[in-house]
Amino acid sequence: MLNIDEIGDYRDLLKNFFVQKKLEFPLFSYKMMGQKLGLETSQVFRVLNKESHLPAQSIPLSKKLLGLKGRDGELFEILVAASRTKSKAKKDKLYKMALALQDVSLRKLNSNEILFLSRWWIPVVRSIIEINGGKADVRTLVKQITPAVSEDQVKEAIRVLKELKMITPLASERYAVSTVNFTSAGATKVTAIRSYQNQLLTLAQNALVNIPPSERNISSILACVDDECLEDLVEMTCEFRRQVQKRVAEVAEPKKVMQFIFSLYPVADISDKETSKEKARIA
Repeated sequence: MLNIDEIGDYRDLLKNFFVQKKLEFPLFSYKMMGQKLGLETSQVFRVLNKESHLPAQSIPLSKKLLGLKGRDGELFEILVAASRTKSKAKKDKLYKMALALQDVSLRKLNSNEILFLSRWWIPVVRSIIEINGGKADVRTLVKQITPAVSEDQVKEAIRVLKELKMITPLASERYAVSTVNFTSAGATKVTAIRSYQNQLLTLAQNALVNIPPSERNISSILACVDDECLEDLVEMTCEFRRQVQKRVAEVAEPKKVMQFIFSLYPVADISDKETSKEKARIA
């Protein structure tokens, strides 16, 4: 199910829908989606790649396609209006309206620390600035990031990074890149991190459709384990993560920014939990 609370640009919702449909039904196409939205194939392509916006008549059709009702439907319309306006004052007002519609826990995600944790492209912008030798030209950054982000999103990322002192302005429009450790306590941090991880999984889905296999590596293993083996796998995953960090630290002149996702989660459990609980009561 798509989570509208983790989307800043309404076109991300449409792009995520297309990617998920494409994974489920490989024959699903821009033309088929266009038929549902009342758009030509070329229009769908431009909208999903953030080169244009939905026409007014396609907004209710989009809400129906995405299954957005009530609060989510209202939020979608506000995000459409915010993305279309060129007035910063109006955009800020619309985003405040959108924020007011969101859950209480998400309403807390307003600090720069939380933004850094919950917007996948902000850490990416920091890494690219470092690779670029401190250069932070907005248009260049937009061209270098995959999937597409807007200039406003990159500008927001630069602002957040500056205020967190992860980048410091130098002469000649360059920045010094540094690492700053920060903490955000409680449920707010957990919510932000879950949002960030959910975005990374969506990016992985997008990569399956849009990135050639030679430029990515996405695979999985279905494993049957017991409790002891599970503990070993968790430790092995942590150790491999440390090894990846160590190897990356050895790179002298990086040329690419890659997301590395570690996933280990249950899909079935045949242990006799009732028996275990009974034994615990007897003991």
